[in-house]
Amino acid sequence: MNFSPPTRFPPLILDDVKGAQKMLSGVSRVTALEGSRHLTELVGAPVHFKCENLQRTGSFKLRGAYVRIAGLSPVERAAGVVAASAGNHAQGVALASALLGVRSTVFMPVGAPLPKVAATREYGARVRLHGHVVDETLAAAQEYAQETGAVFIHPFDHPDIIAGQGTVGLEILEQCPEVRTIVVGIGGGGLAAGIAVAVKAVRPDVRIVGVQAAGAAAYPPSLAAGHPVSIGSLQTMADGMKVGRPGDVPFPLIRDLVDEVRTVSEDELSSALLLCLERAKMVVEPAGASPVAALLSDPKSFRGPVVALLSGGNVDPLLMQRILTHGMSAAGRYLSLRLRLTDRPGALATMLAVLSVADANVLDVSHVRTDPRLGLTEAEVELHLETKGPEHCAEVAAALREAGYLVLN
Repeated sequence: MNFSPPTRFPPLILDDVKGAQKMLSGVSRVTALEGSRHLTELVGAPVHFKCENLQRTGSFKLRGAYVRIAGLSPVERAAGVVAASAGNHAQGVALASALLGVRSTVFMPVGAPLPKVAATREYGARVRLHGHVVDETLAAAQEYAQETGAVFIHPFDHPDIIAGQGTVGLEILEQCPEVRTIVVGIGGGGLAAGIAVAVKAVRPDVRIVGVQAAGAAAYPPSLAAGHPVSIGSLQTMADGMKVGRPGDVPFPLIRDLVDEVRTVSEDELSSALLLCLERAKMVVEPAGASPVAALLSDPKSFRGPVVALLSGGNVDPLLMQRILTHGMSAAGRYLSLRLRLTDRPGALATMLAVLSVADANVLDVSHVRTDPRLGLTEAEVELHLETKGPEHCAEVAAALREAGYLVLN
């Protein structure tokens, strides 16, 4: 997702974020701050979740969209607004426009998840499906803006957007005045930049850690170069982080105010999402779970109290199903094995008895007898097992080997 550079704007300051907070009073929710006992034990200091997944529209995006649209002139409002998004920004713009009585058009990719398309329509936007990747959708939205005079609402590259997102930081300071570290996911950078502006102006001692998916991490090379640079391939399940170039407006704020930017793997993201669901009873999308992934990957490197921002909870149920399976595998809760055994009556039952003793639950068995790789009296079995963690996986594989089976993977 690459966005064209915006016009130059004056520097964003704390008063801008405070003004946005007044504007959002009665519009956005002051979302809850919930403690995490599991992460507190891992980090060795209090860890709290800032639950923007429970915000109206299911993410923080309403904050910035409302502030941006509310700041338009009467002439601009009359022309309507247009946005391009695969999900969260679309819903934020749609609801903000409806609340302000402004006509909105939202371009979404043809393959956008149906629940997100339906929600955007229900919030009052006219949805137009165009393109198969967000770059194509963005180009269509910008062309529409030029043809109709509608105001293009950028997802992160405008001071009003950043000021609105920064109100999350003010709430964190009010809800957890003793906070020492804030961990926040980064896509284009609007949320992290806004939080950094608000928090560092009041509490410069608070450490702010940004997190990106390793497969879509444009900030590390940009920070190394000293200016925004584009990256090519964007390979991550975290749709909210598929941004190929940092925003020109948030980039200098993140460069100057965010203390560190880390990356997390897909396995770490899926494990974090699973932890949020199982331990915190929170439905969180992959981008929203990225701060939890960072905490899980290196818990002792964070000083507490820590606030991890769950930025959104809009996840397609089909994607959730795949992610949970991936997360279960990453956490050692699933084990897939291939093994050889002698092809004789009762051989499969004998092997299953070994698994029963090892307390592994068999989810699926595939039994192959006709394969050129196999000897005349051999069979190959592919197993999918439910296990209790990495140590149990190793114990199950060891039990099979001790029983004389050739375990291939």
